[in-house]
Amino acid sequence: MPRGSLFAWAVPVAGVAALLLAFGWHISVGAKTIPLGTVMEALVAYDATNFDHVVIVDLRLPRALFAVLVGAALSVAGALMQGVTRNPLAEPGILGLLIGASFAVVVFVGVFDLAPPALIPLVAAIGALAAAVTVWGISTAAPGGATPLTLVLAGAAITAFLGALITAANLLDEETFEELRVWLTGSLAGRRLDVLPWALPWLAAGLVIAFGAARQVTALAMGEETAVGLGMNVGRLKALVLVSVIALTAASVAIAGPMGFVGLVVPHAVRLFVGQDYRLVVPWSALAGAAYLLVVDIAARMALAPVEISTGLVTALLGAPIFVWLIRARL
Repeated sequence: MPRGSLFAWAVPVAGVAALLLAFGWHISVGAKTIPLGTVMEALVAYDATNFDHVVIVDLRLPRALFAVLVGAALSVAGALMQGVTRNPLAEPGILGLLIGASFAVVVFVGVFDLAPPALIPLVAAIGALAAAVTVWGISTAAPGGATPLTLVLAGAAITAFLGALITAANLLDEETFEELRVWLTGSLAGRRLDVLPWALPWLAAGLVIAFGAARQVTALAMGEETAVGLGMNVGRLKALVLVSVIALTAASVAIAGPMGFVGLVVPHAVRLFVGQDYRLVVPWSALAGAAYLLVVDIAARMALAPVEISTGLVTALLGAPIFVWLIRARL
């Protein structure tokens, strides 16, 4: 096999191997460290009478799956947003989509006391779409139009406003919002599996659209004139990408609440290695995002053990300095 072909196969295989290693490590560590051999045994030959097997399958495996799904969804959403808007700061959290989705779920569950898992992804999608439209409307109305700076400022304003409304609702009815308090920080702990069957179709649809649109996003990232010159329907592409981003954001919020900065950090790291071709950026963002959130969740569990930090707080602590650096470097 030619050396180039071997390298082309070796890199993806190494990436998948790293993800599987992170997945196994995530399941094995915790209040009690479980050997990787026992983890494999529990996954292949589950024994309900073995306490370690019960912990692995009932508690740690779902959490690891949630980390993989949410990390992949938010990373791909961030990559698409950055490519289409040509804004290095674009990300579901920074541009208000996460808080919009979270606010809608809080109103749906906390205020109206409606909690059928089947509807939570739809409610989150409606909230994310409303926030996206609002942020875009505010930024385009500003002098100079929708520049990276006005988009970030509009996103910050919407995030602050909706965050204040969530806090006010919480203060008015603390007992009802007790369950949502940890979820609102972005947490993978204790998530219920009943929402997963309803969130998976949204996540799958978002990823399918993202993979299908990747080649066109590469052209659009070089400028609208270039894309139009290549015969692309720019309006249709932007609408498709918006659908993908909304679906991915809704799925991640339904599963784990608002997990900020994942969609900012991972795509930038991926582009350092694979360049600007979104046929590579999108799949590698999914892979790297899944591994990244697994490792971050391990840190959230182990940094102050036995006390556990919400995973969303750790992603914010890691992402905020990168956000500041990007502002200084790009704006």
